[in-house]
Amino acid sequence: MAGQVITIAQQKGGSGKTTLAVNLAIAFLRKGRSVALLDTDPQGSLGRWFMARRERLGDPKVEFSTASAWGVSYEVEKLKRAVDLVIIDTPPKADADLRPALREATHVLIPVASSHVDLWATEGVLDLARREHRPASIVLNRARPGTRLGAEVTTAARAMDAAVTAAVLGNRVIFAETLGEGFSVLETARGHSAATEVRALAEEVAALLGQT
Repeated sequence: MAGQVITIAQQKGGSGKTTLAVNLAIAFLRKGRSVALLDTDPQGSLGRWFMARRERLGDPKVEFSTASAWGVSYEVEKLKRAVDLVIIDTPPKADADLRPALREATHVLIPVASSHVDLWATEGVLDLARREHRPASIVLNRARPGTRLGAEVTTAARAMDAAVTAAVLGNRVIFAETLGEGFSVLETARGHSAATEVRALAEEVAALLGQT
């Protein structure tokens, strides 16, 4: 059976796409799935995480590849034959270059940080996902619970014509710290609230993929 594909996309930079990719990858790895990460962002943050991980662990335990926008389909086809799950990290754009990664998706995840600007940027990605007939879910990331802005963004996101995951990732420094070290919060801070949030999101995403 061919592997499934999660495409993580957002028009605005700094929304936490790589953080989401890394932590979901390790969450599914710990659930017994084989995972590959595909970096299509020229900035290469996901590749830097992978190399840091390789330096520290020797065996990163996840596959890694890169592709240009138009090489995505070919690379995904190869990876799906080798692993259970492919996670694609995309550049911050919503144009024709993003469409191949959306077209390959079993499900599209759109991280939205706690700002109205991030939320406004989501419309373009949602529109492209609809054109490719791919299901998409907004993931509230860097959330600030208890703040007026956080509540406004949450309410506005749920008013959009798109699903919003119940699981939310908080605005926590530990996400950036572990990313820089080549790890996930599930590996270095298993008892931390951040790890609890990632596990909850992974369970929800698994359900969206039809996994148990």
